[in-house]
Parts: sequence; C-alpha cells; structure tokens
Amino acid sequence: MNRPLSRRLDQDYITVYRISSLITHSIGYALIIAYTALAGSNQWTFLPAWIALAVVTLSAVWFTWFIPLWKYRSFQYELFDEELELASGIIFKKNVLIPMVRVQHVELESGPLMRKYKLASVKVVTAATTHEISGLKQDEASDLKRQIGLLAKVDDQDD
Repeated sequence: MNRPLSRRLDQDYITVYRISSLITHSIGYALIIAYTALAGSNQWTFLPAWIALAVVTLSAVWFTWFIPLWKYRSFQYELFDEELELASGIIFKKNVLIPMVRVQHVELESGPLMRKYKLASVKVVTAATTHEISGLKQDEASDLKRQIGLLAKVDDQDD
C-alpha cells in the first residue's frame, strides 16, 4: 500500500502560521519588557530578562521561520473511498490511516486570522482521537468535510 499522497496544505498556511507565531512571541517580549522595567525600578538583577530574551528570540526564529516551512512541506493527505490517509513529519515520519467506518463526525473551523486568508481546518473525530488538517482553502475544506461526511455516512450539521 505504497500510494503517493497528492494533496497538500495551501501556501497561505505558512503566512498564517508565521503571523500567529509573531503574535505569540510578542507577548513573551512584552513580559520581558515589563520585568525589565520592574527590575530597573526595584534594583533587581537583569539576568532573568537576558536569559528570557535569548530563549524567546530563539523560539521566535524557530517557530516563525523553520517550523511553518517544515509543516507545509511534510504534511500530505489523500481521501480514498474507504479511508483518509495523513502523512506528516520530517525526522519522525507519521502516517495515519483513518477508516471511514471509524469516523464519528467532521468539523470545520476557521479563526479570525485564517478567515482573513480564506483558510480553514477540517477536524476528523473518531472514538480514539481527533485528526486535523489545518490550512486548506475554505472551499476545499468545505468540500473535504462534505466528502468525508458522505463516505463515513455522517449527518451534515453545519455550526
């Protein structure tokens, strides 16, 4: 069963992931600035601020530049009549087959940032876990949700 998977996430997913990472890391920088101001007024040591600055900066570079590209390049999926196959990972490769008979329901999600770029996520829920395909164009995500619902014989209940 060595079929090549052909479907990928949308390229805009990289941009959304990077913006989300920058927002998250800006909170870390704000906390560092707050500690630095507090340390300056109370004559505390600045060492924790320097350490935190180094850690947040390394994290920001890692999660803003490298991780989005790797996630985009490594994630693939394919929908077949009997199963949904997901493949991901760079170092530790993961390949998941979700039998359609195990699918309990399918969800479509799109936060404000993803909506700005017309992206959405499809969550496939089984009894054991939830599998997510994040970063599809809204039309493609809606079609995928509908197709999975039909193949799994799940009622279509739009939220």
